[in-house]
Amino acid sequence: MSAWYMLLSALGFALMAASVKEVSALGIPVLEIVAARAIVSAIISYGDIKRKKISVWGNNKPLLIARGTVGAFALMFVYYAVTTLPLAEATILQYLHPVFTAILALVFLKEMIQRSTIACIVISLVGLFIMIQPNLKVDGVVEYPWLSIGAAVLGAFGSAVAYVIVKKLTKTDDSSVIVFYFPMVSLPIAIIMLGDNFVVPSMAAIVLLILVGIFTQVGQVGLTKALHCEDASKATAYAYVQVLFSVMIGWAYFSEVPAITTFIGGGLIMFGALVNVLWKR
Repeated sequence: MSAWYMLLSALGFALMAASVKEVSALGIPVLEIVAARAIVSAIISYGDIKRKKISVWGNNKPLLIARGTVGAFALMFVYYAVTTLPLAEATILQYLHPVFTAILALVFLKEMIQRSTIACIVISLVGLFIMIQPNLKVDGVVEYPWLSIGAAVLGAFGSAVAYVIVKKLTKTDDSSVIVFYFPMVSLPIAIIMLGDNFVVPSMAAIVLLILVGIFTQVGQVGLTKALHCEDASKATAYAYVQVLFSVMIGWAYFSEVPAITTFIGGGLIMFGALVNVLWKR
């Protein structure tokens, strides 16, 4: 069941990234996108909490606030990378997080890294290197800003920290409360950091900003439910398929034609995910 939740989460996040890239092209700042995404997510999460008739404040408040804070900054890094890199490359770099998650889960959650997860990570990292390598050559035809690449990697590390916190929180708090704390904490942070740089969005931008929130909610809920019924390192290893979703969206919608190395690396990443899923069978 966790695999299906993770696939749903990956699709949600891929569509979210595409919406972020499109609305950024309309002149909306990254911090404003983060704030708008938080508003939509907060409304949906609050409605879900009321439907379940549970407390909105949760039980482990310090850890819930920490999850929201870490998630907010990770999101800013990820959105910056998405708006300044091609969709496929930004997603690929951000999806180093299963590697960070497996290591952090070993240290802080005392989860043993299973052989299937190790195999998935190794195969996927080889695929990752093949896909990124042409774009990281200093004298290559394609060269992207190191600031954008660094932001994507920091976003990946921040995501891994958030996932490990979420895994601990699933023992004390409902998934809807965990998801709700993310926008509740990230909204004031984004507004304060945005300052006077607010841009009045057009109607098209408003629609896209709402879609960012909806697709993020789908990704968050799928992720939280997957972590609830699987080890953190195992569950997030499935998330590599978002790379393939992003390659297809970038190709079909943004006319970002992937190189042959993208196809080879993407194939390896998919194979790594399948190894992780089918190992026990």
